[in-house]
This record gives sequence, structure tokens and C-alpha cells, in this order.
Amino acid sequence: MEYGCIGEKLTHSFSKIIHSKIADYNYELKEIEAQDLDSFMKSADFKAINVTIPYKQAVIPYLYEISDTARKIGAVNTIVNKDGKLYGYNTDYEGMRALIKRQGADLSGKKVLVLGSGGTSKTAAAVAESLGASEVLRVSRNGNDGAVTYDYALAHHTDAGAIINTTPCGMYPNIGKTAVDISLFPDLESVTDAVYNPLSSALVTKAKEMGINAVGGLYMLVAQAVFASEKFTGSNIPKSVTDSVYKEILLDKKLSLIHI
Repeated sequence: MEYGCIGEKLTHSFSKIIHSKIADYNYELKEIEAQDLDSFMKSADFKAINVTIPYKQAVIPYLYEISDTARKIGAVNTIVNKDGKLYGYNTDYEGMRALIKRQGADLSGKKVLVLGSGGTSKTAAAVAESLGASEVLRVSRNGNDGAVTYDYALAHHTDAGAIINTTPCGMYPNIGKTAVDISLFPDLESVTDAVYNPLSSALVTKAKEMGINAVGGLYMLVAQAVFASEKFTGSNIPKSVTDSVYKEILLDKKLSLIHI
């Protein structure tokens, strides 16, 4: 594999399609079992890859160097092989930031709940902080690694002004599910969901029905892919490419209504 994406489950992924529209290289999807990650990373038989659930933190020990952003967040989603040495980056950060700014969600001075415990949750928390959130809490089922539990959030933080979902809850094939009942948050002004398949998750659909500014994660996926492609190729890609690829993918998926 020269370029591609590794993860545990990739049947839902749009990444191959997106990268084919960004640049001229062969991009593959490679599902890797947890017990095979060590041999894959040690062999480093690739030029550059993206990393998705659940390996964004697990790959870090194999890297020669990581960017300041990736180090601060503690998660890597892009790895470039430079003469046998692996360099890690977090382009999810730029992608999430681009999504929220495009959405027009104002996090300044707001309490933000980030649903999830993985690398993307830490990325979203860092983005929320950079956008001026007054308080950011990560929420998970077990409350480990600095997060609070859902029960605690419902007992003490229903005054949140924004929710960012980074869990796979609602992602194909488990559509129709939500990690939390947003009707319990009366001050909620925005919902940002990293889920992109389906285009409008149950969480986003419910939020829109309630008149809340809500968006799914497709634009984030495209934006982070463009930033990753810049790392892959060492070239600058204009923002217009992000917008045009996003519109192409969005139209294609709306027309087909097929989950892949």
C-alpha cells in the first residue's frame, strides 16, 4: 500500500472516493485487527496513511516525531513515511474547526459537551477551546481519562450550549441511534456530529426538528482529507478544492441514497 486509511471497520468510509477527487495517487482502505497493528506499523510499508477508529492513539508509540497539535491532543490521524521515519499529524483538528466555522456555530462563552472518549473527542475538545468555549467537558460511558459519565452530564450539565458528537453512535450500519437525548438540554444552540454516514444522523435530524443549528460530519471528513493530502504530497491545496469535493460527494450521496 502506498497511500490509504487504516482502521478496524471501514465499510462506512468515504475516504477512498474523496482522495480520488483531491489528488492523483492510489488510495486504499485497509482494515486491521488490533493484534495486527504492531506488525503493520513496524513494517511501515507505505508512503503515507490516514488513521481512524480505534487507532488514533495506538499508533503514536511507532512515530519518530509528531506535530505540536497532535502532541497536545494526544491523537494522530495522518502519518507520513519520510525515509523510513514516521511523522504524525492531526488534520482532524483543522477539519473539525473548518466544519464548525462553516456551520456558523458560536461556541464563544458556551459550555460545550463533547460526546466520546477516543482521539476525535480530544480533537473536538481542543477545537472548542480554540473557539472560545467557556467550559469543555468530554462525556463517555465509563468516565475514564478525564471525561464525565452521561449520568453526571445529565445531572449537572444540561445547561450546555453546544454538543459535539464524536462517538460512532448513529453511524452506518447502526443508524437511528443517538448517544444522548438532546431534548434534555434546554439551552442547546448547536449540535455538531462527526458522523457522516448517513449524511444526516438521528442526532442531527432531531436537533433540526427542534430548531437547533445542526450539521453532520461530511465537510469535516473532506476538509481533513485535503489537509492530509497536503501532508502526503507536500503541496498546498486551495480551499476551493475542499468546497468543490464536498459538494460533489454530497450530491452523489443524496442522489444514490446508498450506504457504503
